[in-house]
Amino acid sequence: MAMIEIDDLVKRFGAAVAVDHVSFSVERGEVLGFLGPNGAGKSTTMKMITGFLTPTSGTARVEGFDVRVDPIEVKRRVGYLPEGAPMWSDMTPRSFLTFVAQVRGLNGAKRKDRMDAVIAQTQLESVLEKPIETLSKGFKRRVGLAQALMHDPDVLILDEPTDGLDPNQKFEVRNLISKMAPEKAIIISTHILEEVEAVCTRAIIISDGKIVADDTPENLLSRSSRHNAVSVRVVGEIAKARSVLQDMEGVATIETVRQDWLLVQSKTGASLVSEISVALREIEMPIAEIHVERGNLDDVFRTITSNR
Repeated sequence: MAMIEIDDLVKRFGAAVAVDHVSFSVERGEVLGFLGPNGAGKSTTMKMITGFLTPTSGTARVEGFDVRVDPIEVKRRVGYLPEGAPMWSDMTPRSFLTFVAQVRGLNGAKRKDRMDAVIAQTQLESVLEKPIETLSKGFKRRVGLAQALMHDPDVLILDEPTDGLDPNQKFEVRNLISKMAPEKAIIISTHILEEVEAVCTRAIIISDGKIVADDTPENLLSRSSRHNAVSVRVVGEIAKARSVLQDMEGVATIETVRQDWLLVQSKTGASLVSEISVALREIEMPIAEIHVERGNLDDVFRTITSNR
């Protein structure tokens, strides 16, 4: 049984359809990147999975519990970091997390152990006694993540978990998610496409409330126009190198991307790195650097969503 099951989920606000017949499932060990333009329906879908919004039709199940029938059981099993991470601003992180632990039914030594664990995981030691309203956006986000982890749930729904964090903090949160992933089912909404490559095993792109792509990050990268293109930096007359490579069998296009860099794309989509190396050696053109492009998720994202 999948840890998360989304079955024909629909949400309407008056005449507007925010989520339009969405279905998917997430297994234990999966980290699902949930992507889409602003207003695509990502946060609305997450709110329905966690029981904070009632679906217009369809349903969601978490560990077999239906959000329309057993919303409290669903909430017990989910750690949820919502958009904006609302908190009481006059509380300190310590008092807020203590309150969350009590709400989650943690007491005594178990509460202390979980408090210590999530504070360490989210690196909140330096701000525990400061009012939340005085904290930076990044620290507020980390307090929100800490409350989602408090009861060590098997299912995590994280809406923009690294929003507002600096590069070092983003790395730490991504590392934490990767460590937890084998034992949990995790959905991450994000606008940071490099985050999908870094931590997600699968990605869904939603646009206008509908799923328009559902694949691994690697397979999505293969849709990029630059997938398997060869970038080569030469030492010498770039026009000469371009002329030689243009005459090669199998070359579709050559683009001068910087002063001494060429981007070579094949007609078949296969990499021509070996052939390019041989051709440049034959004219005694030194190669400073050469590599095969993996592709660009931004490119794929724009293509898929703009087509709609």
